[in-house]
Amino acid sequence: MLRRGSRARYGRFASDDGMTTAEYAVGTVAACGFAALLYKVVTSGAVSSALQGLIRRALGAV
Repeated sequence: MLRRGSRARYGRFASDDGMTTAEYAVGTVAACGFAALLYKVVTSGAVSSALQGLIRRALGAV
């Protein structure tokens, strides 16, 4: 809720209380796309073997 004079203090964005439904939808779609891309990268052969090697070395050091 805006107090008297706060719009002058904060400029034209003073009435923005948060994201709208459309912005949430776009953000959710972008996050899902990024998650799918990250999943493909992590499950690829080269990254998977590198992670397995890293885990083997870490467990061998204990």
